[in-house]
Amino acid sequence: MNAVRAPRIALIALFFLAGATLAATDPERFDRIVDDAVQRYQLPGIAVGVIDNGEILYTRTLGEREAGSGKKITRQTLFKIASNSKAMTASLLARLVDAGKLRWEDPVVKHLPDFRMFDPWVTRNMQVRDLLVHNSGLPEGGGDLMLWPEPNRFTRADILAGLGHIKPRYSFRAGYAYDNLLYVVAGEVAAAAGGASYEELMRSQVFVPLGLDCRVGAWKSSIDDDIAQPHAQAKGRNVVTSADGDEVAEITSAAAGGIRCSLDAMLRWARNWLTPDAQQKTWLSAEQRAAMWTGHTPMPISARRRAWDNTHAWLYALGFRLGDVDGEWTVSHTGTLSGMYSMMLLLPDRKSGFVFLINGEADEARTVLGEALVKQFTAPDDARGIAGYAADLAADRVSTAQHAAPDTATRTPVTPAQLHGLLGIWRDPWFGDVAICADAQRVRFRSAKSPLMRGTLMQVGQRNLVDWDAEGVDAEAWLDFTTGNAPTLHMSKVDPQADFSFDYEDLAFTRVADCD
Repeated sequence: MNAVRAPRIALIALFFLAGATLAATDPERFDRIVDDAVQRYQLPGIAVGVIDNGEILYTRTLGEREAGSGKKITRQTLFKIASNSKAMTASLLARLVDAGKLRWEDPVVKHLPDFRMFDPWVTRNMQVRDLLVHNSGLPEGGGDLMLWPEPNRFTRADILAGLGHIKPRYSFRAGYAYDNLLYVVAGEVAAAAGGASYEELMRSQVFVPLGLDCRVGAWKSSIDDDIAQPHAQAKGRNVVTSADGDEVAEITSAAAGGIRCSLDAMLRWARNWLTPDAQQKTWLSAEQRAAMWTGHTPMPISARRRAWDNTHAWLYALGFRLGDVDGEWTVSHTGTLSGMYSMMLLLPDRKSGFVFLINGEADEARTVLGEALVKQFTAPDDARGIAGYAADLAADRVSTAQHAAPDTATRTPVTPAQLHGLLGIWRDPWFGDVAICADAQRVRFRSAKSPLMRGTLMQVGQRNLVDWDAEGVDAEAWLDFTTGNAPTLHMSKVDPQADFSFDYEDLAFTRVADCD
């Protein structure tokens, strides 16, 4: 009896597996999803690729590199992949571990003697692996104002010096809080162990051996470069912001989020993890591939993720996030920069996954598009689509309306007389100096090392805020002064839900000089 039933059960299982695979490999379904996302969110440009059972099943490019230019997005267009750079940085370190030039357990100070955290014990005990898994105790986004907005004048040496002044939010290895600064430190560890700059090592150890059409560091741009520019929405249309000039500068944040890649490169990168060929297997050992996908730090699971995906586990590994979606294991990461969004999600057991790159403001679009795409594999009969997932997020916004930013529409410029005795040069131990000084009948805020952080002080009720000049600095800040023998200045986000990289709350200024 068992001999008869076993093949029947196997056939039934194969039938359902085949049905799921067929649903996931219908290109028209992907066309509808991508079209709906582009139309709903008015995306300026997008490049999408889907892998099924190790093979590229679907690619699609829509829109323009620069809105209104007529320059179409292609599979070779370079996008800023932002924090999807982190997995590449981690893989560079893994290559150095394979080469015997460092160990994951090495103390960071072995390679960078000047490295300092706020707590001397943490300084001594932080290992190379700890730099990658967001368990350091730093506050979420701690010190990000040394990286963004770009361009700025902070160096990697400034970051190494500044870290020792950022107070921890929780104990070392006791929790999760996303940070970027320690990935910059990780890049400097790679440089010290590898005997070349981070940028040189990334090219020679990752891009060249894997054949990736990616760039990092400085280069001279030309009119023929196939490069997507970031966009913001203004009055219902997409406008280019922070466009590249003739000289693309090297950036301090490269190891955390400074790599640019094409869709073709990201698909090749994804397949390196899903179905590595013989050459790719020699590029990184099986031991280090396993290390890259070993979870270290549990992350909070949102109510929305539980509702959509029935997620039970959500962990940070080495540059990757690990989690279950509808009972299937996923490996993923996202990338976020002003005007640039990306996502890569892999389903290793299926040897499948997807990548997409967007050159516009696309926070909600990325969430919704990513969900619609993964469901084509894990729950192909889910009929919600882009509109359904967008409606769910809209409902979430209504339920959290009590946390919305206060109304600051009624504002008046602060006069120098109103800040009598408080005008001057103010200094934070890691952010440096800011000038809060009179400019005719206004008061201006100017950062010495972050030139985009300039604005006019405005009074709202009994409080003062900074109305930033630059469009890319889109999180206004409250300024709260204390008076007395040693005046202090503290800042905080006007909108509590603003991007955590505007970590104003971690700043603590003291007045050090009069205005010139």
